[in-house]
Amino acid sequence: MHPDRQERGFQGRLLLLCAAILGFTLILIWRLFYWQVLPHERLEGGASYQERETSHMRGIVLDREGNYLVLNTYKYEVTAAPNQMDDPEEVARSLEGPLGRPWQEILEMIGDREKKYARLAPLVSAQAGEAIADLNPPGIMVEPKPQRIYLLGEVAGHLFGFVNLEDKACYGLEEFHDEPLRGQPGSGGMEIIIEPRRFVPSQDGMNLALTLDRNIQYRVEEELEQAILRYEAVGGTILVVEPRSGAILAMANRPTYDPNDFATTPLDLCVNPAISYQYEPGSVLKIVTMAAGLDTGAISRNSTYYDEGKITIQGQLIENWDRKAHGRTTMTEVLQHSLNLGAVYVADRLGAERFYEYLQSFGFGQPTGVDLAGEIGGVVRTPTVAAWSDLDMATNAFGQGIATTPLQVTAAVAVVANGGVWKQPHIVDHLVAPDGTNIPIQRPEGRQVVSPQTTEVLTQMLVEAVEEGMKPALVPGYQIAGKTGTAQIPDLERGGYETKATIASFVGYAPADDPRFVILVKMDRPKVQRGLEAAAPVFKTLAEWLLAYMEVPPYDAGVASR
Repeated sequence: MHPDRQERGFQGRLLLLCAAILGFTLILIWRLFYWQVLPHERLEGGASYQERETSHMRGIVLDREGNYLVLNTYKYEVTAAPNQMDDPEEVARSLEGPLGRPWQEILEMIGDREKKYARLAPLVSAQAGEAIADLNPPGIMVEPKPQRIYLLGEVAGHLFGFVNLEDKACYGLEEFHDEPLRGQPGSGGMEIIIEPRRFVPSQDGMNLALTLDRNIQYRVEEELEQAILRYEAVGGTILVVEPRSGAILAMANRPTYDPNDFATTPLDLCVNPAISYQYEPGSVLKIVTMAAGLDTGAISRNSTYYDEGKITIQGQLIENWDRKAHGRTTMTEVLQHSLNLGAVYVADRLGAERFYEYLQSFGFGQPTGVDLAGEIGGVVRTPTVAAWSDLDMATNAFGQGIATTPLQVTAAVAVVANGGVWKQPHIVDHLVAPDGTNIPIQRPEGRQVVSPQTTEVLTQMLVEAVEEGMKPALVPGYQIAGKTGTAQIPDLERGGYETKATIASFVGYAPADDPRFVILVKMDRPKVQRGLEAAAPVFKTLAEWLLAYMEVPPYDAGVASR
């Protein structure tokens, strides 16, 4: 996104925000004037008062710096009391223009003067509603109805979800946090009687204060869009997570959608690929396999094995990605060269029981519990399943034959970045009550998956592997710990795997000795198929920007200048 275009976008959203606040203020002034100053007749032939609930405001959404992300604007509901009208035809003719409907059609709805109530339009524009209010036709009521406005447009669209025309929250934050956001209609406060109505005050919803950083989100969206164009991918996902807390700083997907235009968006586009679509992660999972091996003592960083380039398990040939034999090989070289046979060696040393215990502890095969609607748990076939075999463990060791979500992979690597502790990913930091009180959210305690000593050793191995074998991910002046992934895609029609398409990825954290963030870059079906070429450079660009944005000093001034 060009800086000028981004600046114009900010200005546009600022104007939109000001307009929404101004509109809300004018509406409140008008409603007070309309019901307390203008005369209204008592309803005939019925009770003295018509009980109605006052509209309650849905909570708004802010980023971690207090920037507005989701607000409320207004449309109007138009209702009628035909029994208050002397000339229904005259009223119908006056409403033809504002409602945009033939007056004869309107007359059919209000022509029966015995009726006490008719709903003419559930939602009309602010312009139409104000025009009707200015006309003030007898027996016509105009009520403001809040509507959601998503200030970022397509940016972070999957995170927010939307509230539809039936006031139902769908997807994302809106659906997951619908109850606190919605508030309570007609609850609390003082009852107000202004003939011919009884108003029962409502309780506004709570606001959501997110962990999302708007600036990081914009930058991630920009890099993802450019990378998809550059590598001719069909889509992709980028996640940025704070490993110490599990806080999600950014989550971007392509394709995406604008929640303001949900009515014209295909439903499958509303699904969040970061949490609701699964894929085989490939070699990034070697980080987990190696962590389990080190933590149990099944291997050490000095362990070696003899790499012959291929092995056969239950009649199935397994090869390294480069189809080469690497001879005597260390565990760091397994990561550096991304050797499948090295991962199989580690899993074999672990044994099936311990291997799958660690997979589960790292969070695979189960939802993370992130506070977004629609999360799935992925699929891990374990020895408890009749169809499981030794071949499953071999392929699972290097990230094939196992289905995960991008968020699961990010959370698992964050374990290594966080001294071995798994933290539940989350996007909402706290709630804010209508009176401004901050309300904390209770989350599960972090669980110790591997020891701090294991993560120290593995981090140094990953740093060396990046420096020697994944140079496109390097950021001058900083140590980067990470791993590429080039995963095959299952062929759902013919079985096996597709031969000309991959999922290319890179996941890593920085600075390696004191991680401030974990970044996952996932590119779907890029023309350049390997993670080293299609994902590692994107990681580098984002990591370099984030380190500067977070004001993280380089580890060595001399190295920083190289």
